[in-house]
Amino acid sequence: MDTRLLLTFTALARTGSFTAAASELHLAQSTITVHIRTLERELGTRLFDRLSTGALLTEHGRALLERAEDVLDAVARMRAGTGEEVRGPVAVGAPESLCSTRLPGVIAGLRTSHPEVDVRLYAAGTAESLEGLRSGRLDLALLLEEDAGFRDVTTQPVTREPLVLVCAPGHPLAERAGAVTWAELAGESFFLLEQGCSYSDEFERRLLAVPGTRSRPTRFGSVDAARSCVAAGLGLTLLPLTTVVEQLHQGRLVQVHGPGLADVPVRLARHRRRWTGPAAQAFSQELLRQSTD
Repeated sequence: MDTRLLLTFTALARTGSFTAAASELHLAQSTITVHIRTLERELGTRLFDRLSTGALLTEHGRALLERAEDVLDAVARMRAGTGEEVRGPVAVGAPESLCSTRLPGVIAGLRTSHPEVDVRLYAAGTAESLEGLRSGRLDLALLLEEDAGFRDVTTQPVTREPLVLVCAPGHPLAERAGAVTWAELAGESFFLLEQGCSYSDEFERRLLAVPGTRSRPTRFGSVDAARSCVAAGLGLTLLPLTTVVEQLHQGRLVQVHGPGLADVPVRLARHRRRWTGPAAQAFSQELLRQSTD
């Protein structure tokens, strides 16, 4: 069987769209259609239902997907075993805060050590990253999570990110010498990252657990949006220190000493069953090297 047919099949299963699969594989949409029809004819079964909303795997298609991925992994292993130069794409999902702080240095380091590795970075929260690993859309992901024993995804610790509460210089809490209590924080306005951000979710949970709390945090999908609202004096935010260092040094933001906030762990995640290719291995090594320097 031509492995190109399996590659097209897994791309269509992952994207659910003939157009998206064609774009991903740099093929004409008509070629995707021919590949799928050829594979279905060879196997004697229908693999996709063609719907107005896209291509949906049939029961036979779902049964084939895992085996097809195993075959493609085996082919990739054989190619990597030929001693060729480390090269090719590696798709990495990570929270926006890491995309803008830690990962640019990793990509710069790879361009020196392995210039043929093409890092494709996607800003994604935990749920989206886990889905990307399971579907094959991502090779690796960085999670701001404790090790939660995710099914079919394995993780390893990379580092820990200190968290800080910040406000504008003119905010009433900016000049507080002592630590602010949860009861005091419960009366403030907060701008936190969107649902699915583990440390924001935990902070909001503890905040709303305070009896009589009046706080109703606003959630954003952007670190910059949260920072901008806080710098304008509209409230407070909780962010990794690396994302606000510049603003603290410039005096645009001020750290508020609040109740004990544990550093959030950064974990490198990969699919438990899938092989990690040379490009992904090179990325992992550079990330770990820079995190321990």
